[in-house]
Amino acid sequence: MAQLKVTQKKSEIGGTSNQRNTLRSLGLKRIGDTVVKEDRPEIRGMVNMVSHLVVVEEVK
Repeated sequence: MAQLKVTQKKSEIGGTSNQRNTLRSLGLKRIGDTVVKEDRPEIRGMVNMVSHLVVVEEVK
């Protein structure tokens, strides 16, 4: 199964509490943090919610 490499590029400051909680759920704490997650619908939904704050790449 493919994986997603998610990198935080913008600050969570000024975002809603849902966006901040979503970043924490993804495992992102600060700008420049990167996590690799399984490509599942739940993860895709979380990434979509904070798409303006993160950069997503597919990893095979």
